[in-house]
Amino acid sequence: MRTLKTELQESLQALADALWSAELERQPIPPLVDQYPELTVDQAYQIQLINIRRKLAKGRSIRGRKVGLTSRAMQQMMGVHEPDFGVLLDDMFIEDGDRVPLDELIQPRVETEIALVLARGLRGPGASVSTALQAVDYAVASIEIIDSRIHDWKVGLVDTIADNASSARVVVAGRKTPMDGIDLRLVGMALYINGELVDTGSGAAVLGNPLRCLAWLCNRLAGFGEELKAGDVILAGSLHRAIPVSAGDSVVAEFDRLGAVHTRFG
Repeated sequence: MRTLKTELQESLQALADALWSAELERQPIPPLVDQYPELTVDQAYQIQLINIRRKLAKGRSIRGRKVGLTSRAMQQMMGVHEPDFGVLLDDMFIEDGDRVPLDELIQPRVETEIALVLARGLRGPGASVSTALQAVDYAVASIEIIDSRIHDWKVGLVDTIADNASSARVVVAGRKTPMDGIDLRLVGMALYINGELVDTGSGAAVLGNPLRCLAWLCNRLAGFGEELKAGDVILAGSLHRAIPVSAGDSVVAEFDRLGAVHTRFG
């Protein structure tokens, strides 16, 4: 006998399958909420997990997490009022200065972010800015390349969560900046595309403090029975609006104290 729980699980599986095919075939799909307007945040995270497990089964490994929608600019752009998170897998990382293959993506955009690398594990609930600081080994400059498997970026909160927080690739600089004596809130950034200044930001743009983003993530993961591990790379959120990129673009983000990070598209 079919139950409501069985029908729900089949629906979530079908939505995960649609996102999986969209990524493989580089063919975006309509927003999930068009078909399931009642889709909840927790169900969206279940969809995300289905596809993450698929990738792990194919040999991928988890290298960290991303926190998204932490800046007012991004929340206004996406029409949401709370952060979300996604999973960073090993095949998502691009070396500083290397090319990002556009033929693997659909409609990419770039976000510059402060990345935090953990010296030890961090577990919620009850994580705070203070406990987050104690867990961080160092900070690095990074560029996240986001992509959406949803048509024309017509995504709400549940759509982007189900789509692994619209994550695609990440470029992390090689320079490691210890946390001693650095206030991440005051770290400024200038973003250049093809040599032209296109946006600026600072660490305070993401929930007031990148460490607060880390604490939020840790406490949110606790609700799923998960925790952060030593060595995890955590993207704390975009310091500015997401900016579309196309073939031939060169992207450089220059950070105060953290140095620069660069990538190109083709």
